[in-house]
Amino acid sequence: MANITGRVLKYGDNINTDIISPPAYMELSMEEAAKYAMSPVDPEFALTVQPGDLFVAENNLGSGSSRETAPLTLKILGIRTIVAKSYARIFYRNCINLGILAIECPETDRISKFDVCSIDTEAGQIQNLTTGERYLCGKIPPHIMELVRCGGLVESLKHRLGV
Repeated sequence: MANITGRVLKYGDNINTDIISPPAYMELSMEEAAKYAMSPVDPEFALTVQPGDLFVAENNLGSGSSRETAPLTLKILGIRTIVAKSYARIFYRNCINLGILAIECPETDRISKFDVCSIDTEAGQIQNLTTGERYLCGKIPPHIMELVRCGGLVESLKHRLGV
């Protein structure tokens, strides 16, 4: 999992948890609620997203509620990797706990919707295969990669305990 390649779905600053997972749909099952992910800013998101797509944003991704439904709806739709300039810390941690790789990159403003990017998590580098550009990003520590590989914190603990 050191190299991840995918198509980009791109968003800007301040994409909060109520945008990612609108509270109006909280009474639905998570699978049903996921159909409305990002609908306040992109009503076609759930129809557009494909498993393996990269969710890319700019500053302050995931501010707002600490509900883990926001990253969970993205995971249900097939997002396994998120790249942003900065994160709300609880959202960042919820991503890791659910097995979604969350990467910081100060140059996400240079990445566009539907670009194809390849991320080298060990080198801390993103290559935009569409434009040929390279961007530095945070290197992912081995213990975080292990959590993501296992599918999140609960699955990692089950694996360690042999459950």
